[in-house]
Amino acid sequence: MLRTPVGERRLDILEWLKDPAAHFPPQRHADLVEDGVGADAVAAKLGVRRQVAETHLTLLADLGLLRVRRIRRRSYYRRDEMRIAEVARMFEKGW
Repeated sequence: MLRTPVGERRLDILEWLKDPAAHFPPQRHADLVEDGVGADAVAAKLGVRRQVAETHLTLLADLGLLRVRRIRRRSYYRRDEMRIAEVARMFEKGW
């Protein structure tokens, strides 16, 4: 995890996903809070192609900071608050 650069965009994504209803428009097949946010919405917010947003989201999910839910061949991402709190505690203790 420490070898993976987080970067400003990934930190923005994590921040936006704290309150997805405030940062993203409603989705057709998934609830923003319960199911998560799709890569298309994240891409639009970042101003990048969907593939670029998916790369960021997949990396954050691989780190365990996001949970992924598949609905109708699409992936939706939401924060894993327990994992984020666990990582924060590790850094507070001085790793």
